[in-house]
Amino acid sequence: MIDALWNLIGDDLPALQIAMPLLTATVCVIVRRPMLAWAVAMFNAWGAVVNASILLYRVWTRGTISYVEGGWPVPWGIELRIDLLNALVLLVVTSICAVVLVAVPRSIANEIPREKHYLFYATYLLCMTGLAGMTITGDAFNIFVFLEISSLSSYALISQGRTSRALTSAIQYLIMGTLGGTFILLGIGMLYMMTGTLNLVDMADQLALLGVNRTVLVAMACLGVGIGIKLAVFPLHTWLPNAYTYAPAVVTAFLAATATKVAYYVLVRFAFSVFRINLTLDGTHGGALLMTLGIAGMFAGSLVAIFQDNIKRMLAYSSVAQIGYMVVGLSLANEHGLTGGLVHVFNHAVTKCGLFLVLACVVLRMNSTRLSAFAGLGRRMPFTFAAFVLGGLSLIGVPLTVGFVSKWYLVLGALDAGLWPVAVLILLSSVLALIYIWRVVEVGYFTAPPEDADEVAEAPLSMLVSTWILIGGTLVFGVWTSLSAGVASAAARMLIGGVS
Repeated sequence: MIDALWNLIGDDLPALQIAMPLLTATVCVIVRRPMLAWAVAMFNAWGAVVNASILLYRVWTRGTISYVEGGWPVPWGIELRIDLLNALVLLVVTSICAVVLVAVPRSIANEIPREKHYLFYATYLLCMTGLAGMTITGDAFNIFVFLEISSLSSYALISQGRTSRALTSAIQYLIMGTLGGTFILLGIGMLYMMTGTLNLVDMADQLALLGVNRTVLVAMACLGVGIGIKLAVFPLHTWLPNAYTYAPAVVTAFLAATATKVAYYVLVRFAFSVFRINLTLDGTHGGALLMTLGIAGMFAGSLVAIFQDNIKRMLAYSSVAQIGYMVVGLSLANEHGLTGGLVHVFNHAVTKCGLFLVLACVVLRMNSTRLSAFAGLGRRMPFTFAAFVLGGLSLIGVPLTVGFVSKWYLVLGALDAGLWPVAVLILLSSVLALIYIWRVVEVGYFTAPPEDADEVAEAPLSMLVSTWILIGGTLVFGVWTSLSAGVASAAARMLIGGVS
């Protein structure tokens, strides 16, 4: 069936992955009616999931897909290039977009004025366009173009939060994002100056002939800083806590699961596919620096999360820690370590998006994400709070959850590199996650709500469905790992083979 569909329209599927959300964003503005705009967005989002699934299947069975735009041959023309690495990331991004959209209408009803809902859907689809474009483009400059599309859309989405702090958070993110984008553009410009090409594959070939020189090293540094800001690597993460805390609840769920994951993909793509760096041997100490920042992020994010009274902010700092795990996996530069980092893109997206959707349910019913609002929530909203508990177990890394799979590969990678202290630190950081998750569980199950507290209804079915699809995924993919860990492992072998 998939082969038949591919024979019918397969040649244009990569282009449709970008064109369809861009066009349907315009349709949302034209139709204006909130539910009609939502239906248009849903049709596009789930179509994108089907499209991404077909592309992943084709790459897995037939190899890399190259789509040349406008008929110009590579490297003169712009190429969309899909391999196992970005096919997995593309499926993550599109799936998260689609699942979150199911919960959007009820969630934004109390956070965004109804007359602005169609603009929300249009902006949401533009952000999806940028993220998908960054993922599958084979052109360095277009990475920057799509980065700006997704970033500008993200600023607009964050600013729609209910309080004035949402606008200031969006402005803070805009400033930091502009700095990051500037560094990225400088790095790409220097690489173009040295190689005379913007095609990533051709650029890698030219750099291999040139060898490492000062200009290339400066370009690497600029790209590292710029992507590090977008990725929210510690200590370049300062925009993230406020952005996640004050954005509308579903926006936080969407961005936490997609934006930083795509940034991590771009970092991996440049490191291994363009520069073809063997981080253990290149002499630039890049691996040691990344490992130091990753470990620092693991502990700094978790320690700060422990002392947060706002659960949304707590999970935001937890994201800083989880990004640290991904950076450590990259720095290990061996198959198990890189597999751990790549599979954590999938696993953390599913887990953290589910947890932030739990908070969206709580905001709708309790109008607060303060720890005190969770008192007795295990009895008052049992299905919602059970989802939080299971998501928390995955965040900790308990066996049979996706969080365990990621940390297992990271520990194996550290042991393969002879860095047993790093393996110990990975395990110790999980204990910190246990502490801040337990604080919420204790209040939810063992603290009685105030005597004058109003009755609270369970979350709406549409929001519970979205939440439990993701939380259920943390259990399903914690046992069935052939899609997530299997594809990530094959992608890691491909990348490591390119620098050996």
